Amino acid sequence: MRISLAFFLSFPLLAAAPTQSLLQILGEELERNFTVLKQTADPAPYFLSYEVTETESEVISGASGTLSNVGHSRRRQLDVTLRVGTPKLDNYHVLGGKRASFTAGVLIALDNSPDAIRRVAWMETDRVYRAAARRLIEIKSDAQVKVADEDQSNDFSAEEPSIREDLPPQLKIPGEEWRNRIRSWSGEFQKYPGVLSSSVVLMAERETKYLVGTDGARLSYGRTFSRIGIGARGKASDGMDLSAYETFEGNELDRLPKPAVIEAAVKKVATDVTDLLKAPTVEPFIGPAILSGRAAGVFFHEIFGHRIEGHRQRDEAEGQTFTKSVGTPVLPDFLSVVFDPTRKSVGSVDLNGSYSYDDEGVKARPLTLVENGVLKTFLMSRTPVKGFEHSNGHGRRQAGLEVVSRQSNLLVESKKQVSDTQLRSLLIDEIKRQNKPYGLFFQEVTGGYTSTQRRGLQAFTVIPLIVYKVYPDGRPDELVRGVDIVGTPLASFAKILATSNTVEVFNGYCGAESGSVPVSAVSPALLVSEIEVQKKSHSQDRPPFLPRPSGAGGTE
Repeated sequence: MRISLAFFLSFPLLAAAPTQSLLQILGEELERNFTVLKQTADPAPYFLSYEVTETESEVISGASGTLSNVGHSRRRQLDVTLRVGTPKLDNYHVLGGKRASFTAGVLIALDNSPDAIRRVAWMETDRVYRAAARRLIEIKSDAQVKVADEDQSNDFSAEEPSIREDLPPQLKIPGEEWRNRIRSWSGEFQKYPGVLSSSVVLMAERETKYLVGTDGARLSYGRTFSRIGIGARGKASDGMDLSAYETFEGNELDRLPKPAVIEAAVKKVATDVTDLLKAPTVEPFIGPAILSGRAAGVFFHEIFGHRIEGHRQRDEAEGQTFTKSVGTPVLPDFLSVVFDPTRKSVGSVDLNGSYSYDDEGVKARPLTLVENGVLKTFLMSRTPVKGFEHSNGHGRRQAGLEVVSRQSNLLVESKKQVSDTQLRSLLIDEIKRQNKPYGLFFQEVTGGYTSTQRRGLQAFTVIPLIVYKVYPDGRPDELVRGVDIVGTPLASFAKILATSNTVEVFNGYCGAESGSVPVSAVSPALLVSEIEVQKKSHSQDRPPFLPRPSGAGGTE
């Protein structure tokens, strides 16, 4: 049979069915479910929202001069937030010291298929409603048999709904030139026999968030972010595992450093591990020290940032270190602390903790937490705290978990600045004044953790990677290993004497009740009159008995 073009043209063309956006699909199902529940359910909901987090990522990993992993992933997760009762008392009220957990972060279709997406949203809304109704009954019963909470604030705040619909950002996929670079950089570690394992990882990610709420919020916005992580590990003769890391971040691939800079970082990481294998261990010590800007950023994130997250101020299981300190000095008067999720970069370094809106649809904004040493406010989600009834855009979560108040971009500002050279001179003076044999310089850290609840010690730990002894008699600095920084927050703040006049950025991910969220800490170097270090725990396993395989590079 012959079919000509004229045959098709003799019939009218059918118009393609209009494609609904994800926001439209979510919004229609939200209104349908909310209306039905309001009319038929008891207790009835007073608020419902859907948030979809769509992530797409490309990962290239290299080890020993080859590619160990090349992967591409894309997923959409739906989080349902449903509140029954009233804003004064609802199903999110803390019960028996435990916070609520309703959402499951279920996967939904990658295509904007109305039927598929609406079915998942319907089922999840039904499941969450049942759990919410049960919990509200438990909360009301519990209120009859226990003393009233000290903080009688509402459980939810009314906020101006945000409306914005951006096109999803486009992910730039790393090309073959990046794969060749990863091979080359990872192969560099073969020249260092003390390095037992190593990797170079490139990650490029796109994240788009869609949020609709019965308060009128309609949001779609996103960001891209790229990171190169360089890591190496060795084992000392006493069994201690040693490691060194370096990372570079950028909003786009072309914001990452030039290849020569990354190659130099690879060599430095390998050299650091090699040098650490020969470095002596340090005994427990209390004395003066300098924390580099990156180390100081982690220091502030752990000992200060977590303790001014709003939800901790009304939870009576928490230590509430600063709950009643608003309007009083909590830091030296030359220091201020700002949280600014709207800040995209500092100098040439892009910040990981940036966002346009938080996970409750509240617009991000700069916020001064401490001004000239005096505490002004807390990081707030839509869970009010006595004296602070509204969100300031810090309600955050990892997909699949409930929102709580979390940190963003932490920036430490100082009015008592000196040059790095002068800061070192002040350290030498402080060592001599205290008649100590040495001080410490913490150059690199990998992170830290802290305990904020009453049932544990109000303490923190910062995990250093590269630490030097600084001698007052002019001897060269000595690389040492095997220590963690430990302490308690109130005592530690009082020890800060001065800062440098340049800042450094620590980009990372913070894990807490609402999961892993991207954060940044920006700080000058700190001189402290006293810091405590304890011995790091380590295994008793010896380094490998067998020699390295032939062709593994390096010399024995």
